[in-house]
Amino acid sequence: MKKNSLILVGSLLCIAVIWKFFWSGTSGIVEKITVYSNLMKKQVPVIVVKPSTYNPSNKPYPVVYLLHGHGQNQTQWLRDVPKLVKTVDKLNIILVFPDGGKRSWYFDSPIDSTMRYESFITKDLITYIDSHYNTIKSKKGRAIGGLSMGGHGSLYLAFRHPDLFCAVGSVSGGVDFRAFPNKWEIKKTLGTIEEHPENWEKYTVINMVDSSLRGKLKIVTTVGTSDPFLTCNRNFHEKLLRYKINHDYREALGLHNGKFWRKSIDYQLEFFVNYFEGE
Repeated sequence: MKKNSLILVGSLLCIAVIWKFFWSGTSGIVEKITVYSNLMKKQVPVIVVKPSTYNPSNKPYPVVYLLHGHGQNQTQWLRDVPKLVKTVDKLNIILVFPDGGKRSWYFDSPIDSTMRYESFITKDLITYIDSHYNTIKSKKGRAIGGLSMGGHGSLYLAFRHPDLFCAVGSVSGGVDFRAFPNKWEIKKTLGTIEEHPENWEKYTVINMVDSSLRGKLKIVTTVGTSDPFLTCNRNFHEKLLRYKINHDYREALGLHNGKFWRKSIDYQLEFFVNYFEGE
């Protein structure tokens, strides 16, 4: 009986090891780098996550840039969604997490010369990543996504630069911030809505939707049904429909928090990969 028990325990341990090896998945390679911003005259911290099998001689990898939310930095995605270090192996992609400043909203501020994150990402960062990593160096292998402020930023940058990105995603995105004139320090980046109403109209992404976007980007947006940005996301979706711009819009039970972002990002990354493969 004792011998049989030992055999059973040994077998279970063996099964556990095999399960962990085959099913838990490997983790990607996390690199912390800095990239110089020519306009802001400073080094900007960036995190890059490569597949564990990354090889400069392999077939070039597609890249997804993921933008953080207000008050956060380049570490937010990996703190809130740590499984992303395994996702790069599953999808065989490179993920790039730039610091976008705590309140930039990812445009070049018309009133604050220290906030030039549109230029940083679309010029300095992409150039650096494509010159230092084995990437697909064209829009067909490059997508951008983000959460909250970063959801606005990803759409803003992709709409402004459809020559750089083939696909864009937003999770819980603040796609129309005009209803929140005193929140998230937006007035420090645009001026007050009373003194600079033109800035608030020009820089909110919902006002960038028009027929010129048709066929230029694959778009996916996701928002929780208890999110403060739910109404503006519904309005954004309806405006895309009015202009007959194809997109994937999803609502799901959830709040504006990490739990919802963890549920949403898997779908969006697979959405991007399917589009890369279809290019």
